[in-house]
Amino acid sequence: MTTGKLFTYVLKPEDHGKKYEDILRRRFCFSAKLIQRLKIGEKVWVDGKFTFLNVRGQAGQTLVANIEEEEIPTIRAEHLPLEILFEDSFFLAVNKPPGQVVHPTRGYQTGTLANAVTGYWLEKGEPRIFRPVFRIDKNTSGLVLIAKSRYTHHQMNVLTARNKIVKKYLGLVQGQFPRDEGQFDQSIRLKNGSFIQREVHEEGQSALTLYRTLKRYEHFTLMEFSLITGRTHQIRVHCQHSGYPLLGDDLYGGDTTLITRQALHCYYCSFPHPLNGEPVVIKAPLPKDMLTLLGPNPDQELPL
Repeated sequence: MTTGKLFTYVLKPEDHGKKYEDILRRRFCFSAKLIQRLKIGEKVWVDGKFTFLNVRGQAGQTLVANIEEEEIPTIRAEHLPLEILFEDSFFLAVNKPPGQVVHPTRGYQTGTLANAVTGYWLEKGEPRIFRPVFRIDKNTSGLVLIAKSRYTHHQMNVLTARNKIVKKYLGLVQGQFPRDEGQFDQSIRLKNGSFIQREVHEEGQSALTLYRTLKRYEHFTLMEFSLITGRTHQIRVHCQHSGYPLLGDDLYGGDTTLITRQALHCYYCSFPHPLNGEPVVIKAPLPKDMLTLLGPNPDQELPL
């Protein structure tokens, strides 16, 4: 069992004779930094008694490690609207509105999702560092998952590397997309002469997007996208290259008549919870601007 502060594990027969440090590193992917921090002070106990990490364990012992760390937020706290989708001692998941930046930048010091989350945590008396597991563009709406500790963030990095985190998006592409399902697998790179725009290019990084057509409308198509890789602007670039750019995406050739931002929404995320491996599924409802385009009764088309 693990809470947000204490990691607890009962050693199994296969752990017998192994050092506690090796168990934490290899079985639970504790980072080198966290292991080093656990060696300072009395932060590890076995059966209620302090122990060193280089001691060899025995099956049936209860190993407890204090993974809590005092944190000083580095981002200005602001009391802003926040739509919370999921929260426990490990994670916070929110539904980001279009037009909001996830993390402060030189041009956006305030009003960001990070400012809002930091303010929310301070109101609860829980000062934390803002650690998003993944980010979405300013004008992309939807689900953003935030780790509540360095330990949790590292565990999610491990899951990402093992392709255990599933992210799905809903998008409206221009015109009537001809195929029902398939994949975009063109490599993507930063476009020459640009600091922002990406392009499909054989010398770029490998990128894979799975797609599924949900419904064809008169002027656009509702599609579901699943990210296998996570390149910057991946869905947007792949849609442009296919000849069916996202509605409203003026950076990549989208028509802004019906909507003035890219019609893209991160609606789904699933992963095995670091606590017990149980599946976590989180969904984010569509914002008003996209719902309006789908008409009065879109529920049959939406996998929400």
